[in-house]
Amino acid sequence: MVTIKRLDSSKIKDTMLDSFQRDQATTKVLVNESGSLVEKEDTFEDEWHLARKREIVQHFRHVIDQGGAVIVANDDAGVVGFAVIEPGEFGQHSCYRELSYIHVSNEHRGKGIGKELFKVVTSVAIQLGADKLYIGAHPSIETQGFYSRMGCVLAEEINEEIYMREPRDIQLEYIL
Repeated sequence: MVTIKRLDSSKIKDTMLDSFQRDQATTKVLVNESGSLVEKEDTFEDEWHLARKREIVQHFRHVIDQGGAVIVANDDAGVVGFAVIEPGEFGQHSCYRELSYIHVSNEHRGKGIGKELFKVVTSVAIQLGADKLYIGAHPSIETQGFYSRMGCVLAEEINEEIYMREPRDIQLEYIL
């Protein structure tokens, strides 16, 4: 059984993502061309090694200490999914909070965990005072399909700092 909950910093362990499987082979992406998403072929692979997973765990601590939130999905074996809502609001009306991570471990995808995790994320974001989530989302067809099913749309405002982290990402928002 999978449980989803918001973490406090006392529950964060350096090794909590060690068995988390995050790799993605991409063959098709969406590209934002003048406000329209166009499918294109693009082949690349993303994979998180142990050092990257440990960096993310350190980021969890920072986020919580600064007023953001970390939400995890656990089963008996450990973390099978997680999401991070960054501290601080931004945008013309300070209405956005960044959803910087939402991932489900490879072997647990397709079971509805991402959908349930997203529901909890939206509830927590509202508790944090956000009106919208901002997502710099991986451009793969699969990832974009997930965000589309969740109700995300192209962002009205572009956060240049987030965009510059990965210009291939699609800048999305979700109205809470």
